[in-house]
Amino acid sequence: MANPAPGFNKHPDYEVRIEPLERELVVKLGDTEIARSQRAVTLHETRHRPVWYLPLEDVDARHIRASDTQTYCPFKGYASYWGVHTPDAAAEDAIWAYMAPYDECLNVSGYASFYTNKVDLYFDGELADKAGPGWIT
Repeated sequence: MANPAPGFNKHPDYEVRIEPLERELVVKLGDTEIARSQRAVTLHETRHRPVWYLPLEDVDARHIRASDTQTYCPFKGYASYWGVHTPDAAAEDAIWAYMAPYDECLNVSGYASFYTNKVDLYFDGELADKAGPGWIT
């Protein structure tokens, strides 16, 4: 069944491009490792900072709890959220995923992203910029 993104009809020049990261991505909250992946992807979106997604199966489920939060993007679809909870810290709505994205973004189905301003992301051991995802101003 086709499920095209309605946003592209209104904004045909808008771009959502997904490509392999080709680096190891590690996510931590404090000293606790939440996720580690060699299979992450980078999502480039018109007028947005890059966002990194990794397979949900690479996230340690012991440290996440589903949230009631949901958001909508006319290009990607509905996003579900999770909080991160460790013995030392908590970050609510720190993770989101498009469980049933629109056709144009199917490559992020089953992948999750983390707010870089709520957790620490490391690329090949190097700490990423703490600026969270969002519009480039």
